Amino acid sequence: MGIIKAARLIFDYVKHDEDDKGEEVNRAIDNVSLDIKEGDFVAILGHNGSGKSTFAKHVNGILMPTEGTVWISGMDTSDESHIWDIRKTAGMVFQNPDNQIIGNIVEEDVGFGPENMGVPTDEIWRRVDESLEAVGMTAYRLKSPNKLSGGQKQRVAIAGVMAMKPRCIILDEPTAMLDPNGRKEVIRTIRELNRKEKITVLLITHYMEEVVHADRVIVMDNGRIVMDGTPREIFSRVRELKQYRLDVPQVTELADELAEAGVPLSRGILSRKELLEQLVPYLKEQLGLDDKPAEAAENKEA
Repeated sequence: MGIIKAARLIFDYVKHDEDDKGEEVNRAIDNVSLDIKEGDFVAILGHNGSGKSTFAKHVNGILMPTEGTVWISGMDTSDESHIWDIRKTAGMVFQNPDNQIIGNIVEEDVGFGPENMGVPTDEIWRRVDESLEAVGMTAYRLKSPNKLSGGQKQRVAIAGVMAMKPRCIILDEPTAMLDPNGRKEVIRTIRELNRKEKITVLLITHYMEEVVHADRVIVMDNGRIVMDGTPREIFSRVRELKQYRLDVPQVTELADELAEAGVPLSRGILSRKELLEQLVPYLKEQLGLDDKPAEAAENKEA
């Protein structure tokens, strides 16, 4: 069993009418089963209402299954005696960092979680130092969070979760409210934490460019898992992704359109460098710009 496991998970949102005589049931998670290995970087994609954020809240024990089971490091989330340990194991970073930052000074905010856990003072400050260093925010430790940019605030929120020493971090659309530079800052930070600290990352997002370096990509639609594979496997299925109302990275879509037009390119290209490596030799061949002219010039000189 991996660090996160769900078996036949079902979750229904129940809405009661004003007189409490009737109810409307909306199935947000529909029979989801998956197993995530410790240390992996897993991204979950899906349009609004696909169920991805609802699933994230099950991992942290914020929501309890209507049916089925979720285990975090072998602990059943529906067992109240384990809920504290579950939330120490799987820390949550939300979409809006302002909802998560409560301290007047950055270092105080980062130390708030460990303090609530009863961590000794010396250990709290050691964790604060390490967490701020890990997210590149040491220089801002004495600043007010109100003076920070959106991307910087989100990195502080991540540091606050890190200071509690979780084995897994769940990020529920952490870049949704950020500009492109802020998004790059946060995603770079997440990748470094996964690579250097070996922290399991579960990233919920609808930005395709954020998941190209993940170990695994899961696509959800109408509460179900409809695709599951590596980024290359997922993004090689451009038409299918569009059926689920999802975009693909621009370079991937361009490569797919060129391939449809007959250019010999592989499917699932994820970067400009990769596209150029395959496209330039083909263009040279088509334009007759290979090494033959250089060889002819050498022969002429001889």
